[in-house]
Amino acid sequence: MSDTVLAAQLYTLRAFLKTPADIAATFKKVKKLGYDAAQASGLGPIEPKELRKISDDTGLVICATHVNAQKAFEQTEQLIEEHKILGCPNSAIGSMPEAARRDPVALAKFVKDMERAGRRLREAAMTFSYHNHSFEFEKLGGRLIMDMIYGDTDPLCVQAELDVYWVQHGGGDPAAWVRKLAGRQTLLHLKDMTYRRDKTIFAEVGEGNLNWPPILEAARAAGVRWYIVEQDECERDPFESLAISLKNLHQMGLK
Repeated sequence: MSDTVLAAQLYTLRAFLKTPADIAATFKKVKKLGYDAAQASGLGPIEPKELRKISDDTGLVICATHVNAQKAFEQTEQLIEEHKILGCPNSAIGSMPEAARRDPVALAKFVKDMERAGRRLREAAMTFSYHNHSFEFEKLGGRLIMDMIYGDTDPLCVQAELDVYWVQHGGGDPAAWVRKLAGRQTLLHLKDMTYRRDKTIFAEVGEGNLNWPPILEAARAAGVRWYIVEQDECERDPFESLAISLKNLHQMGLK
């Protein structure tokens, strides 16, 4: 799998992942679309051993997961053991608690907790990342929340799972942020944005308004390992949306 760079974020398909049988069927469909890897997120209850068997049976590698902050901070050893079962070396926090978004003291504690958990995961030969939305581009106590997350943590312990859609949504430059976080990005979320009737709309990669050539050029230079396709909401069948994004990324030179 050393040449595999494209993966599907399963959160896109969360409506089809309620039971172990649903998960198995969805893994088969995602593999048939042409993806060789996936990020586990939005799945219903399933034991790690059963999920690993589904992964092995379908040939769809679990390259990363999303976990909540409480589990990462309070059940770190269990998290590590579960990822060993999955054969998955990468995990990320999908967001932060509401209190940390509003209170500098709570945010500082969250940041330190991330670094502590990330150090333990690094000792276990794993990566630990933070996945942004757009609220991290607000200032709290005079600093961007993004700058506090990445400026106040050890890059070896806390990596970035940068989401280019949400960077753009927050008023940032996706390519510039990829360059800024070079060397600490194993995972990158790819989704596109369009605009309709006074609101932003999620779009398939290549079907919206993001400027992809500089984003992908910056990602290559930054050492991104996994380019993970996600679409929070789809206007068509989400499997079709993932297929369109994959086709467009192939045409952009990602395989």
